[in-house]
Amino acid sequence: MVVLVMLSSPWRVTPSGSSSQPALLPAAPVAAQPLDVWQSPYATVPWFSRSLRARWQWAWCSAQQWLKAGQAWLLLGVRLSTCRTLADLIGVLTRRCVGRYLGALPVLYALLERLQVRGIINRYCPTASPVDHGTVVVVLVLNRLIAPRPLYHVMDWLAGTVLSDYVGMPAAKFNDDRLGRTLDALADHAQAIWQDIASQALLRYRIDLSVLFYDLTALVMTGEYPDSDLVDYGFAHNTPSDKQKAKLGLVVTSDGGIPCLFQPWAGRTADRATVHQNMEALQTLLKGQGCDTQQVLIVGDSANLNSELALAYADHHLKYLAGVPLVEKAHRSLVRTPTERELYRQPLTDDHGPTGYWGWACEVPFAHGSRCVTHRGLVVLSGPMRTALRRSRAQHLHGLFAALREVQSKIGRKRYCTAIEVQRRAETQLRHSSVGKLVRVEALSTPDGLPTLHWWIDRPTLAEAMRADGRYLLATNDPHLTPTQMLARYRDKDAVEKRFRVFKQNLRVRPLFVHSDERLRALLLINLIALLAYSLLERQAQQQGVCLTTRRILDQLSNLQVIEIEACDGSRTQLLSDITPDQRRLLIRLRQGLEPPAPASPASTPVRLLLERCLSPAAPPPGGLLGAAAAR
Repeated sequence: MVVLVMLSSPWRVTPSGSSSQPALLPAAPVAAQPLDVWQSPYATVPWFSRSLRARWQWAWCSAQQWLKAGQAWLLLGVRLSTCRTLADLIGVLTRRCVGRYLGALPVLYALLERLQVRGIINRYCPTASPVDHGTVVVVLVLNRLIAPRPLYHVMDWLAGTVLSDYVGMPAAKFNDDRLGRTLDALADHAQAIWQDIASQALLRYRIDLSVLFYDLTALVMTGEYPDSDLVDYGFAHNTPSDKQKAKLGLVVTSDGGIPCLFQPWAGRTADRATVHQNMEALQTLLKGQGCDTQQVLIVGDSANLNSELALAYADHHLKYLAGVPLVEKAHRSLVRTPTERELYRQPLTDDHGPTGYWGWACEVPFAHGSRCVTHRGLVVLSGPMRTALRRSRAQHLHGLFAALREVQSKIGRKRYCTAIEVQRRAETQLRHSSVGKLVRVEALSTPDGLPTLHWWIDRPTLAEAMRADGRYLLATNDPHLTPTQMLARYRDKDAVEKRFRVFKQNLRVRPLFVHSDERLRALLLINLIALLAYSLLERQAQQQGVCLTTRRILDQLSNLQVIEIEACDGSRTQLLSDITPDQRRLLIRLRQGLEPPAPASPASTPVRLLLERCLSPAAPPPGGLLGAAAAR
């Protein structure tokens, strides 16, 4: 082949520096010059203007490439000749096949586009980098919703999903250094960003703000935080006091449990110390939404109310409903005033058995300084709470009696030889028991000098304790709430507890792996945006008749994948894995509930077009796109 190429052209010698065009006779005599250039009629082609050595090498390399190509085609032909089925043929023609996670990413990404998360972030945190901060926040939010990872694992997670196709950036761009720079940029604008995103959600989805729930939760922190103003030791319910913690105040709506306001607090902050600032922030939020503050009811627990705060609600023209802490003598006496017969006269629920609720209306006085006000109150008797308290008391009494019997069994041993020593040991057991005030002990000496121990239940004290079992006091300054409505609204405050549970368990806000207050606030913002998307998706799904939690929705769509196929000739295609009819119906309902993004959204990518084809009215059969292709 090389020899044929070399002999295929009529070569002639031309003096160096002469014209490259062929000529029959030289134009003029020239001085003798070395003949080191070969010239041919095809000298206009760059290959023919090279030296003989270069042409030889090029011809040899071309021959090798042709030989290799021939071998490859010959091998392919041999392999194809062995194929017996269509699957064998596809396997021979496929060089690489990779499956990437799709799941519920299209739904969640469309929701974040609808909330304009990316645009709002970029407006507050502009950057000249090709990867803007808004895109980084969208990736982090989706990671918290789908599969929460530490910052240094987000890039690996992103590489296994189709999200890089959605955002238009390779996964390698989202390393932990870039994520950390985004957190630093968010820290100074966290509250402003949240207000804009929350306002966007409240307006677009018409969230009802007539009833709001407020509560705090503690986030236990691990590691060293020597210079932190947020992480500190403090008291919190159901949280060890010897653990460092940060607190988070959250306001959610009764309509879908949508978070609309949040504020991080130091771990040492008392719950009641946050209520004043929460009132001011709520007024700003409600005015921004065009709501009348006098038409909004704020529901909280007993940790968010005292006499000073009851007066503050009136000063801020806000209505409240909260449990009253039984700290003041007047409030304690109110709880014990009604008899059970008076309580049973006014049932608050349809159930009149052991799991029912009853109430007794009253007036609750609040006095702070020289000011005094009286608000409406309701003494509630909870059947389930009373049953649980009495069962717990019986268990503690059983444990206390066992401890006293153990003390009695040690009489005669060292430090148990006299009645005084035995009395002291028994009283120690009473102090360490939660029901010790209900039991009396007495150690006496027998005629032979040995001590004996006797104990019994103080029945008047027990009767007084049982009288208050299951009772608590509610107070409100709303004149229109009936006793039944007061109880129903107060029991609905469990909505904020459910959001805290999602925040800690599903979104895995802990561990945070950050050690500065700025990044801590930024990560809390990202988790709150994820919680907002989680709550909105759940609410909109229920409005479309899909009675599933967001976690259940994510689980049902978790097996959806996009399969990338690269053929032996280098061409590529993308296919959607098999989608069941239930998954298709679920995706269509979710898209209808969330509404499609505005036309100003980014251009459609191949993955988006693929999903649109699947969800279009003329969609392929239930076997999925792969099954439809095989059928064709």
